[in-house]
Amino acid sequence: MEVTIDKQYPVAAGLDAAWQVLANINELATCMPGAQITEEIDPTHYKGSVRVKVGPAVAAFAGTIEVLAMDPQAHTLRLLGKGADKGGSSASMELTASLVAVDAGSSTLTGKAEVIVNGKFAQFGGRMMTSVSDMILAQFAEVFSQKAQALQGAAAPAAEGAAPVAAPAPPVVAREFNALGLVWALIRNFFAGLFGRRS
Repeated sequence: MEVTIDKQYPVAAGLDAAWQVLANINELATCMPGAQITEEIDPTHYKGSVRVKVGPAVAAFAGTIEVLAMDPQAHTLRLLGKGADKGGSSASMELTASLVAVDAGSSTLTGKAEVIVNGKFAQFGGRMMTSVSDMILAQFAEVFSQKAQALQGAAAPAAEGAAPVAAPAPPVVAREFNALGLVWALIRNFFAGLFGRRS
């Protein structure tokens, strides 16, 4: 099953700070719920994993990330991710992400992804996969924006010649993805929409 995702998200930081996050694959991975880089093979090839909780059970996916293109002038990144779990399900995603300046303190993150899913996860269907993707990407964008904002905030005192902040802010990392919570949110949203339409 193949799903195409095309989204735009506001980033509460300027282009330079946002690009520092987008261009750092290790930092970028921590924006994705449950994801982490486990090994850097070379500057364009990485190994990683994603953990998904379903109630008390935890599913783990192992995979690879290849940076296909990175353009600092155009503020664009293109990468290919592939992964599989022990149950035989697999997924691949080709992602193109770019940043556009809005003003000195904000920018827009645009992403287009072609996602192919095989195995038991393909049984959910395109509509469910799109809803799941929307929720995951919304959290990704929120954490991305927080990371970029933290970088911009850290750079501001140095640029203005002010005294450095006494204690650094804790690192911003996405929460682990809980599929049970996601399913409940989908059910709740479905009924909210259903009753909303009737009224």
